[in-house]
Amino acid sequence: MQQVRVIGALIVALMFGLVTTLGVGPAAADPLPVSYNFISGIPGELSNPGGSLPGSNDWNCKPSPEHPRPVVLVHGTGGGAQTNWGTYVPLLVNNGYCVYALNYGTLPGVPWPLSAIGGLGRIENSAGELATFVDRVLTSTGAEKIDIVSHSQGTLMPTYWIKYLGGAGKVDKYISLAPLWNGTNIAAASELAAYSKAMGLNGLQEQVVGSLCGACLQMSKGSDMIRMLQSDGILDPDITYTNIMTRFDELIVPYTSGKLIAANSTNIVVQDGCSQDFSEHAGLAGSRRAATIVLNALDPAHQKPVGCWFAAPFTGAS
Repeated sequence: MQQVRVIGALIVALMFGLVTTLGVGPAAADPLPVSYNFISGIPGELSNPGGSLPGSNDWNCKPSPEHPRPVVLVHGTGGGAQTNWGTYVPLLVNNGYCVYALNYGTLPGVPWPLSAIGGLGRIENSAGELATFVDRVLTSTGAEKIDIVSHSQGTLMPTYWIKYLGGAGKVDKYISLAPLWNGTNIAAASELAAYSKAMGLNGLQEQVVGSLCGACLQMSKGSDMIRMLQSDGILDPDITYTNIMTRFDELIVPYTSGKLIAANSTNIVVQDGCSQDFSEHAGLAGSRRAATIVLNALDPAHQKPVGCWFAAPFTGAS
């Protein structure tokens, strides 16, 4: 699972002191170094535990006329404001956006580095944290709406906020990396849940898994949460959706769970037209190709060429 990768990467980095050696720097002209590598945010967490990556969460930032909406980054299960967004914070800041990232769903009372691992709480609780954070962003920037760039669980959780916690009308563009609008059947989770229920063990399953990750079973295909979000339609008609998927996604099964068929929804598979992109679930948040697609979705009037670059599995590094 994604949180296992993040924990492992944090431990390795702590053991070997890899605070400055991860990732590949950009051209010197860029104000902030951009590394197309999913784990490039880990040095930031190691050097500034519980903090923010340089350029993000600047509460004095005022959106420009060219980019009037702040961008809120919503991490996935096991991720965090720094560890999930090492590529996107500097990339978006360099492109003139006010950028904000929160940690949500962390386990209460745990010490660092466990406190840096988010997305473990129940989706409805995390959505409440997002609601508070977005209201602060809107108040600080004076903007009327935000744009969302999200990954994994972060592609699903904001929908609860939009539908049930007052988020409707506060989002213009909703851009998802490795989305799971129809849930995931990783490790036959939905079949296991059905079997457990038939055997009268469904409560045991929730207790064991939910004690570690309250959101995990909620993301399985056919869960109560998925059915509730789908009951009157996932999409908000006033939001523009972009869904970026990878055929190699090992956590969103099938990867086509990320498709939304509607006039206000665009579905993109990074391998379509680029066989060199081997990014899977985590690596998609480091893929240079995916990042260019995100920039174009945020600013469709100023399209950048979407090239085809090699992207390694697990990191998306090019």
